[in-house]
Amino acid sequence: MKLVKVLAAIAATLLVSSTTVLAEAPKVEIVQAFPELRIARPIVVTHANDGSNRLFVASQIGKIYCFENKADVSEPNLYLDIEESVRYIDKENEEGLLGFAIHPDYKKNGQFFLFYTTTDEPHVSVISRFNVSSTDPSKADPDSEVELMRIPQPFWNHNGGTLAFGHDGYLYIALGDGGKANDPFKNGQNLATLNGSILRIDVDKKSKDHNYAIPADNPFVGLKEARPEIYAYGFRNVWRLSFDRKTGALYAADVGQNIWEEINIVVKGGNYGWNLREAKHKFGDNGSEASDKLIDPIFEYHHDVGKSITGGHVYRGSAVPSLKGMYMYADYVSGKVWALEHTPSGKILGNHEIKSMNLPIITFGEDEQGEVYLTTQLGGGIIYKFATAK
Repeated sequence: MKLVKVLAAIAATLLVSSTTVLAEAPKVEIVQAFPELRIARPIVVTHANDGSNRLFVASQIGKIYCFENKADVSEPNLYLDIEESVRYIDKENEEGLLGFAIHPDYKKNGQFFLFYTTTDEPHVSVISRFNVSSTDPSKADPDSEVELMRIPQPFWNHNGGTLAFGHDGYLYIALGDGGKANDPFKNGQNLATLNGSILRIDVDKKSKDHNYAIPADNPFVGLKEARPEIYAYGFRNVWRLSFDRKTGALYAADVGQNIWEEINIVVKGGNYGWNLREAKHKFGDNGSEASDKLIDPIFEYHHDVGKSITGGHVYRGSAVPSLKGMYMYADYVSGKVWALEHTPSGKILGNHEIKSMNLPIITFGEDEQGEVYLTTQLGGGIIYKFATAK
């Protein structure tokens, strides 16, 4: 637990207010990446890292599209359609197809992974593996599905759902606390349940009981009554998590409840506080003061600024040099977009607000070159990107 204590101490010294700007603001604007393209509820934007320069976009309703990364694209290719298997109801918009990650070795094995709410039974999340078609590289094989996990959700909200591969080759899975207010089942602090945690599994191997294996160095392997899949815990509803493609650091934006939104850098075995803490603050009458057993976020902002964080990516592209190394994120309610700047050692230099369209941003994504995209469901589903301001 020494590493956890060190991280907690660093986080406490790094936390600054959402209005702090200590470094020169980047010269950046937000523009439509594909002006003629519309995809309903574009919930994931990613790439296959296969040299094809294609973008893949998952729709929350249960469809995945792919297309060449060109500004004039207007008609995307339908890569996979599992809409009939996906439960998505507009008024319960935290269900549906929520996660999509392409295997790092996709060029060889053609595998990708989905996190979706199934129609089989109420409020159940499924994580499955699929394969590209053996005859058509522009299509996936809908009959190739192999289910890895099936996770009951207490309610329709706080499902989490991000899937992402780490530099270690393992699949990381973000799960919310299961929903409703105050974490009524106290899932965030319960290692016996998967909810409220970030999981880490080996999808290249199988175990006796599962179509995946547990990495031997997962932090709670062998701990009685703890789920060995758990990598870190104490989360309310991570939306979204991502890895810095250069450093491998794992960022998780956790949506708050009453007052605070937060950004965390996640370490193995870390406890991030929910529902004892909301960001850097005691939560409720039974909450906890600061503790070396609980890791505070590196950054927080008040609900006077925004009320539902949308986590993004560390910018590693080349189109906007002034953003290099900054963590891009947004707020779904206020429509504001920021670039969080910090040094390699973690010292925060500034939180730069970027003039945006003031639209609800539902996700961020990257292409092969490290350019960062952000999307809104409004206007039929529009994909934006960052550009150097003229």
